[in-house]
Amino acid sequence: MRCPFCGHLEDKVVESRAPGSGDVVRRRRECAACGRRFTTYERVEDVLPTVVKKDGRREPFDRAKLMRGLRTACNKRPVSVDRLEVVVDAIEREVQESERREVTSAELGERVMNHLRDLDEVAYVRFASVYRSFRDVDEFLRELGKLVKAKGP
Repeated sequence: MRCPFCGHLEDKVVESRAPGSGDVVRRRRECAACGRRFTTYERVEDVLPTVVKKDGRREPFDRAKLMRGLRTACNKRPVSVDRLEVVVDAIEREVQESERREVTSAELGERVMNHLRDLDEVAYVRFASVYRSFRDVDEFLRELGKLVKAKGP
């Protein structure tokens, strides 16, 4: 691992931990040249399916893009980044466990909306309004009506 301080390529691992769910390993390293310590995170690189867009284009599954969409929907809402990470992890796991080579962007959008509905209703409506491209206020109100009906009395 290249030292971020001096660029030297040799180091030793001083400490390793698997915090939380165990999907990531945190390692404290010490550079053999300058002696400074730095932290690295390792995660298994999973083979994720290709996302098929509405126009037929294909692009690799992008965890960061999914996180950006969630952050935008949850902007100025009381939703922590940790909770968003849990949602992204869950969606990524669901997609992996489907064992399909391709997943449509529509399917990903539905998965996001299902998680957002439980996480924060305002964020859900924000995401739905962009994702479903409501043409007018009536469509928007119908979606709100579904949310209220699903919530129950």
